[in-house]
Amino acid sequence: MTNEQLKKLENDLWASANSLRAYGGIKAADYAVPVLGLIFLRFSENKYSQYEAEILNEYLATKGSRLERSVESIALSKCGFYLPDYARYDYLLTLPGDKSMAKALQKAMEGIEEHQDEKFKDVLPKEAYFEIEKKKADILPQLLKTFSDIPKDATGDVFGKIYEYFLGEFAMSEGQKGGEFFTPTSVVRFIVEVIEPFAGKIYDPACGSGGMFVQSAKFIQETKHDLSDIYVYGQEYMSETARLAKMNLMVNNIRGEITETNSYESDPYNSLGKFDFVMANPPFNVKSVKESTVKNDPRFYQFGLPKNKGKNTDDSITDANYLWVSLFATSLNEKGRAGFVMPNSASDAGNSEYDIRKKIVDSGIVDCMVSMPSNMFFTVTLPATLWFFDKQKALSERKDTILFLDARNVYTQIDRAHREWKEEQIQNLAAIVRLYRGETDRYLALISHYAKQAIEAQAAVPRAFEALQTKLKTGLINLQKYAADSQAKRTAKDGGLFGEAKGAVADLIQKLTALPLPVAALPDCSLSEVEENAAQLAFAETLSEYLTALKATDTLLKNHKDALSELWAEADKSLKLKNDKTWAELELNNFPKALDELYQHWKTATETLTYWHNSMDWLQSRFPEAKYTDIVGLCKAADKTEYADEQDYSLNAGRYVGVENIDDSISESEFKLILKEKHQKLTKLNKDSLELEIVIDENLKKILF
Repeated sequence: MTNEQLKKLENDLWASANSLRAYGGIKAADYAVPVLGLIFLRFSENKYSQYEAEILNEYLATKGSRLERSVESIALSKCGFYLPDYARYDYLLTLPGDKSMAKALQKAMEGIEEHQDEKFKDVLPKEAYFEIEKKKADILPQLLKTFSDIPKDATGDVFGKIYEYFLGEFAMSEGQKGGEFFTPTSVVRFIVEVIEPFAGKIYDPACGSGGMFVQSAKFIQETKHDLSDIYVYGQEYMSETARLAKMNLMVNNIRGEITETNSYESDPYNSLGKFDFVMANPPFNVKSVKESTVKNDPRFYQFGLPKNKGKNTDDSITDANYLWVSLFATSLNEKGRAGFVMPNSASDAGNSEYDIRKKIVDSGIVDCMVSMPSNMFFTVTLPATLWFFDKQKALSERKDTILFLDARNVYTQIDRAHREWKEEQIQNLAAIVRLYRGETDRYLALISHYAKQAIEAQAAVPRAFEALQTKLKTGLINLQKYAADSQAKRTAKDGGLFGEAKGAVADLIQKLTALPLPVAALPDCSLSEVEENAAQLAFAETLSEYLTALKATDTLLKNHKDALSELWAEADKSLKLKNDKTWAELELNNFPKALDELYQHWKTATETLTYWHNSMDWLQSRFPEAKYTDIVGLCKAADKTEYADEQDYSLNAGRYVGVENIDDSISESEFKLILKEKHQKLTKLNKDSLELEIVIDENLKKILF
């Protein structure tokens, strides 16, 4: 299944499921878990079907011998679960209309859990289906039918993406509440790219629906590592969300455990110094934690507790943000890395939080700080910062250096209220971190990847050009032919036209006859794969020149298209004969629509090529030597003198990277002149505004008095 096919499937499934939710008047919060349960059921059917013959063969081969094993036991070892007949998707899909679907689904879910490990029992939804059935009895059968559109050969990876897509859509529809269980995928993806959890124990003490673990698994698969090399440990306070996380692990075939618990009060995994990787998006600014709960817990007190200085009379922690920061730091083993989200305010927090931050910074584990754009989360619009720890950095030459990365202006707008990072934006930001770490080869590999994508995209440009150019030419020829033929037909049928009508048709025929065939040349471009920096820069320059030439070609094609579409509209109105089959035979029906579609294909081809060039250029224009360098307004590798002495342990990236000067060519005197002109305009506008206020006031007085 291609990415385009998967995207269409996701959109179609969501549209159908969401319309059923609206039809039943069901709140998103009451709908998410049971719907995700049905996706899991469909996943179970697909996966079990792949192993079914193998399971049955082994059962028959050992039946009656000392080695005989039950079908359930064999299924667990080969597939990970057993699917009884009454939990099969086709059985449920064809359930008679007089039977309760909610009851059948409850039994199916119980049948799957019966043979599961203890940690995955009581995970699947059951009672929620009865609530939906009470609303509208036909919703559940229609949902099952909707998810039957998922192909029977869809793999676990496809189901994982569908599951994650639905989680994101539910989170967006629930707004504030949705953020409690879902961290936007692009944020998690960037964290994963920086800490690189190839193998080991991964910990998330505020795991929500398990998105951090899913992205870790995807990273491992994409980098050709073994998924069995990781084991995940999650803690989640909300029981319903913990169930979502457990289902997520099962759908994505991730080994691990999810514990429903309060991370301030409980340490089910003995986390102190245990984990290779820590990833989290904890709740911000929690003020309800009692000091007595954490004061004797080394996970929290190692760097100090965030509390009011002096006597803490109300036994409360001022703010739990730094409890989380301490927990993440103390949970790492000697080689561990952490990546997590914090509100911007934590980067500069004072009082006891300052003392904790100073100790953590002085320990040398703070690797990188990334300021994020606002509106990246469903919960809040407040800007946030990504913190990255690396225990091995403390033993390297970078011990007293911290990378500050200001990514507030790097984003893609999804809708009015939400933003995200596209994959290439994630890769480009991660490339800066890798250059800072001295990993030049990985930077060059990314540019090489972009070049390969550009070569593939460039191959589509001539095909789109030829298709559009051919349609333009044949369309004009056919219009000219129809004009000539219809003139004879019209004369024979109507005895000719008279007056204005005759003149209009004659003028149109003359225009069509005189219009030359469209001629637009496609510029030449030869691209080949490149791996060295100098060759990559030359590649980008060649591609840039080609794209510039394509703009001129595009202008010609668009002009031809618009002119021909305009003539077609005139011909359709005044030249086309009623019930004349020739018009259709010459493929003139809906001709402008066909032109528009081909032109859109052309635009897509050129825009795709432009996209890969821009992705490459974003990095090359900033790091032409393929080596890390500080970029004003973007990144700064600060040494201890800067972050400790000059900035007093602030971890706010904006204090270090500065503000980019958009136009370095403007001198100070020119800037003052521009400012003076703008001030004069503002003064005039203010004056006009006052005069308008007087007029409005006088008019209102006339009406009222």
